[in-house]
Amino acid sequence: METFLIAIATMGGLGFIFAGALALADKKLSVEENPLISRVNEVLPGANCGGCGFAGCYDFATNVVEGKAKVTGCPVGGSECASSVATIMGVDSDGLERMIPRILCLGGYTEAAQKMAGYNGPLSCSAMDLVSGGDKMCFYGCLGGGDCVAACPFNAMIMTSNALPEVIEDLCTGCGMCAKACPRDIIEMHPISREVFVFCKSQDDPKTSKAICAAACIGCSICARKSDGGVVMNNNLAVINYELLEPEKIPFDKCPTNSIRKISIPVN
Repeated sequence: METFLIAIATMGGLGFIFAGALALADKKLSVEENPLISRVNEVLPGANCGGCGFAGCYDFATNVVEGKAKVTGCPVGGSECASSVATIMGVDSDGLERMIPRILCLGGYTEAAQKMAGYNGPLSCSAMDLVSGGDKMCFYGCLGGGDCVAACPFNAMIMTSNALPEVIEDLCTGCGMCAKACPRDIIEMHPISREVFVFCKSQDDPKTSKAICAAACIGCSICARKSDGGVVMNNNLAVINYELLEPEKIPFDKCPTNSIRKISIPVN
């Protein structure tokens, strides 16, 4: 019995000593968190979508405080969030404009020519792009598998009956996850105020483009001739230089396939 009591006392004493050592080590080795991190994190939307390029909102807040991320870096929160973060950090915000994904392809099943042999395999865009390029003759356009829709964490995108994605702008937060999911890079993030786009990515020669898609840019360069650098031709494709673009100089009505367009921006 005496031996048992001695063992209990010894174990209790050792436990007390180890607990004290751990408490001391925790106090000495702990890294005190900058209170600004929690303050920044509180004004973030909490979506944890990764659109900022970091693991989540808290990681973004940490990097903002450490000077590794801009106060305007949260696309979901927009200008209001950027202003709040800037106030906390004591800096000026850059007046972040809301970004929106634009689907730069009009070649759905109605417009795009189909391959003679149908595609039988996984229906995700990434798989089709890797295996055979899908059902369509165009190797630059939308594959129609809906990877972008699946990647959207806010249900702000649907696939139309013509097998093309469509953005529901009222639900879109501009996180950019849909653009990252597209293997063909036909989804681009643009300021919501931007109106002029070339809705095609094809770099095929004009004859091929015309034969395989009714909505393709056929490289005629009509839009580029009098644009003073606002539109340039690159590998048979019209490409817009937004720094030089003057929309009034672009003959939209002359485009044979209507692939370069000026969209109407809804008034909020």
